Amino acid sequence: MEGKNEEERICYEMGVVVPKRIKDQINEGYGYDCVQVLIDEFSKIGFFVDTVIGLHDEFLKLAAPVEVIGKAAVELKLKKRTQIGVDLQFEWDEADAFIKGADGSLFSWCERFRCYNHMIYGIVNRSESAVILKSNCRDVRWEPGESLLWKLEKEAIVKEVFPIHDETKRKHLLKRWALNWRDFTNQPLDEIYAYYGAKIATYFAFLGMYTKWLFFPAAFGLLLQLVDFGSLQLFVLPFFFVCVVSWAVFFLQFWKRKNSTLLARWQICYSIGAESAYKYMDTEWSSFHSSPALLKKPGTYKANEKEKFQREEWFGHMTRFRNDAIIILSIICLQLPFELAYAHLYESIGSDIMKFGLTAVYLFAIQYFTQMGGRVSVKLIKHEQNENSEYRANSLIYKVFGLYFMQSYIGLLYHAILHRNFMTLRQVIIQRLIISEVLENLMENSLPYVKYSYRKYRAVRNKKKRDTGMTARKSYFNSRVEKEFFKPIYSASIGDELEDGLFDEFLELALQFGMIMMFACAFPPAFAFAALNNVTEIRADALKILAMYRRPVPRVAATIGAWLNIFQFLIVVSICTNCILLVCLYDREGNWNISPGLAAILIMEHALLLIKFGFSKIVPEEPDWVKANRMKNATQAQNMCSKQLLRNISGGRGMLMTGTNKDD
Repeated sequence: MEGKNEEERICYEMGVVVPKRIKDQINEGYGYDCVQVLIDEFSKIGFFVDTVIGLHDEFLKLAAPVEVIGKAAVELKLKKRTQIGVDLQFEWDEADAFIKGADGSLFSWCERFRCYNHMIYGIVNRSESAVILKSNCRDVRWEPGESLLWKLEKEAIVKEVFPIHDETKRKHLLKRWALNWRDFTNQPLDEIYAYYGAKIATYFAFLGMYTKWLFFPAAFGLLLQLVDFGSLQLFVLPFFFVCVVSWAVFFLQFWKRKNSTLLARWQICYSIGAESAYKYMDTEWSSFHSSPALLKKPGTYKANEKEKFQREEWFGHMTRFRNDAIIILSIICLQLPFELAYAHLYESIGSDIMKFGLTAVYLFAIQYFTQMGGRVSVKLIKHEQNENSEYRANSLIYKVFGLYFMQSYIGLLYHAILHRNFMTLRQVIIQRLIISEVLENLMENSLPYVKYSYRKYRAVRNKKKRDTGMTARKSYFNSRVEKEFFKPIYSASIGDELEDGLFDEFLELALQFGMIMMFACAFPPAFAFAALNNVTEIRADALKILAMYRRPVPRVAATIGAWLNIFQFLIVVSICTNCILLVCLYDREGNWNISPGLAAILIMEHALLLIKFGFSKIVPEEPDWVKANRMKNATQAQNMCSKQLLRNISGGRGMLMTGTNKDD
């Protein structure tokens, strides 16, 4: 019983998929069974290995004690936060000096995942001769110094390596988070961070705060819709818009404060350019040292070094400019006529049912159109020389959002400015909000289940074709790890090369934010629609990521990155669009005379732009206690380093003096 309890406490976090072994063919001829060799090598490292037999494959579940993870962290030279607030290289003998996570674990999920990959792919043939491995009558030659897992993946023997769910923690999060509707916007962010990593936890923190802040403009917008202010309506609507812009500016500023608070609470030191210092290391940097002529002429070396940096810098800028120009021209030449054609058809159709159907077909069609643009963007970004993966991801975000920005708002601006039909504009906004949200939720929650059911059906059907009799009738999934293997990966709709599934989640929020902000004066109750949708979105996204997808690979990004710039851009655009809407609303004849009302709108536009850039300076982006802790930790670290340096200098000087006396 004690052994059973110990086995239950083992947390298996990684899965390796290999072919099911055919028993009567393993021992034929010479060589070693590659799956058994893989299991033995995992055991030598210190992994707990559990073998599960599936319908078609075998699954190796891996778990590592903290000592094994610590050894890998030392080999990786992993830096961790210490008790004095300084990130230092991890040493297992000094493990008590490093801060533990909120869940009591020494290593976060992102750190453990890195250590798992390092150990799994670090298994190499240390003998002086090749080893012959067998896999169901196939011979594989494992050369000296070659990675075992890389070799087996290349030979299609290891099908996949993927993180697996911890069932105990998953069920706990389901109960406290996904199925807990009483807390509305409150979420267990520390537990989400411990289980999924910083990037997913940051997204849900942003979604929860955004939803909570939406309650104010939602209540104000419903008040404007339900109460008739009479002649005061001309003053109430501009006042509502001023309040909405101020709300949006303060929301983003307070989000920055919350983000810095979360980073401090999770002990994350975030720097955008952290990887840029290593851009010219390894092969690029070694090229400078390979020329004997450069070594003879130090001045020439520095000149060539500077010239190379400048050439790489400007070539990268020109490549990004070229790719941006391609995206902009494709939007103008291909997507803009499509958007204007839809807007013209919508205006000319008389039946509301036909309009509703046209909007549904349009929204369904542009999903594939923008996905094609996203894939083109991914191919263009591969030829850019971005400094690191984060810059590449941000470049992709800007390009794809440009496509969605055009397809989401050009038709609405067409109704507002050219036709000045505010009733049609309100109908389109309502239909867009309702249809797009319903369509997005339907696709997000049904497609993963359909994919999983189809893959499971195919696996069972293929099993029945090969087997007969009682075996065929009893073919079913009997292991949780096999079910997870058949679940889809949490990836972006444009592909998982640069971004994960959070790309689509942030894109949906940005498009919603643009819709309700850019046309706030035309349809104030849109904020209430957004608030209601986001309350359900929190639980739906939590349920989706916990139950419908595999456990995602952890990402290191701890801010929302480029999406923050997009939200700020949408605020500036909304100031312009809503002022145009107010002009169209108050100047029905289209004379565009500078009357007192129109002059007031122009003054309001400049005042709102001043509010946008002025209020952002009023609210500091970092709380004082976070700044004080950082300064305190930096001072402590400087004092300790100074004392240690003085000891080393004085010690070295004493040794030098002793050596001098001996010479005398």
